[in-house]
Amino acid sequence: MTVMTPAARPAARRGARLTAVLALAASLVLHRLPLRHRVAVLRPLRRARYASPAVLQERHDAVLAVVPRWWPGRIACTEVGLATVLACALAGRRADLVYGARFLPDAAHAWAEVPGGAAGRDTGDAGDRPWTPVARFPDRVNPI
Repeated sequence: MTVMTPAARPAARRGARLTAVLALAASLVLHRLPLRHRVAVLRPLRRARYASPAVLQERHDAVLAVVPRWWPGRIACTEVGLATVLACALAGRRADLVYGARFLPDAAHAWAEVPGGAAGRDTGDAGDRPWTPVARFPDRVNPI
């Protein structure tokens, strides 16, 4: 998994930051539960309309802006990806949580994605070694 390192925090609107705080808190609670429970929480989103790539990126930036530096546990790509999906859901829109992998060296990663864009996928050296999606939640494709 990709681990976040302290860096300059992205700027985010106040309303987006508030929903990001709620989404990140929910994400950290959900990550203490088995995967099937996280999938069950995302399943009702199948009927919502997809967020635009701009809204997805705004929600992702807001989640990154509110990640506490004092947090004693892990807040990496899986937690941030789920928080981004939940932040979009709080805005009434859908984004998919995608788990992916790549080879040489083997690595796993998670990101949020909508048709036409992704947030959190292309981090570090992803340009020359792209991620291959392995699982996508919610699982049903929504007609746009």
